[in-house]
Amino acid sequence: MKMEKHILIRGVIHCLSGLRIGGSKEQLEIGGIDNNIIRHPLSKHPYIPGSSLKGKMRSLLEYKYSQITKDPCRCGTCNVCEFFGSFGPTKAPTRVLVRDATLTRESLEILQEALFETGIHFAEIKTENAIERNTGRAKMPRQQERVPAGSEFDFEISLRKFDFDDERTLVDFVLEGMKLVQQDYLGSSGGRGYGQIEFRHVSVDGKLVDSFKHDTGGNDK
Repeated sequence: MKMEKHILIRGVIHCLSGLRIGGSKEQLEIGGIDNNIIRHPLSKHPYIPGSSLKGKMRSLLEYKYSQITKDPCRCGTCNVCEFFGSFGPTKAPTRVLVRDATLTRESLEILQEALFETGIHFAEIKTENAIERNTGRAKMPRQQERVPAGSEFDFEISLRKFDFDDERTLVDFVLEGMKLVQQDYLGSSGGRGYGQIEFRHVSVDGKLVDSFKHDTGGNDK
């Protein structure tokens, strides 16, 4: 086994709707928001954990190519196990390394300006209610933090290419996983409109991929 090179997939994650990836809060404030988004511990900027994006791609590819179970595939032989890492007895080396995605400079500037106006730290607050069907009255109100629609994050996926790998198969499989995420959602509450994203300006080793909707003006394939 010999690793020949790393293949870099880069681009931008554009939020078409509010994005919520839950975080934690060390101390709850009276009247404060308890459903916080994840933020960098030092800058306090929201980000998309690489584990969230990789896990979503993996699960959707398993839905398409493997039997759907409550646990990740453990066969150790399918493309999902081979490229994303095996949970089974055959420990295939992980090919797909997904970095944490950070806010683009433009989005950081926009959200910084909004912070001065709203006082909300790089997020929006969405209030939701459960409705009593018999009376139509709202009950159980809750507030959730979301990254606002229109925000963008720089992402990077590094692919380990070993001497026995077919490079085209590896790259195409990951790109397919990205397109499945576009058709589904990222983060939580996708059934309520959260987490619709679009990959933009996607490149493989610096060469633009022309099969993504935003860059071509057409539909994904």
